[in-house]
Amino acid sequence: MDVQQVLTGAQDAMTVRRVFGDPITVGNTTIVPMAVVGGGGGGGAKGDRDRGVGFGISARPAGAFVIKNGEVTWRPAIDINRVILGGQIVAVTALLVLGPIVRGWLRRR
Repeated sequence: MDVQQVLTGAQDAMTVRRVFGDPITVGNTTIVPMAVVGGGGGGGAKGDRDRGVGFGISARPAGAFVIKNGEVTWRPAIDINRVILGGQIVAVTALLVLGPIVRGWLRRR
């Protein structure tokens, strides 16, 4: 595959259309969905003939702008998996920090 083709494909993939979705209108309310989009690529060569190139893209929901009666509000998307992971990290940290403190306190009693 030609390096220029991959770069052109990467430019086409990383457009504002990937971040802002098509507006959805219901009655007098318009919703504009948004996503967080990231990408990266790389390539290399060995000699004159061995070449390689690649590109990747990822996206996740960020939320939506809601336009109603001339007012714009932001409604964030909630990622339940991140919330659960955050709670687990807090719980493990609390156990690691508070465990030795409680054990020391119980030994002194």
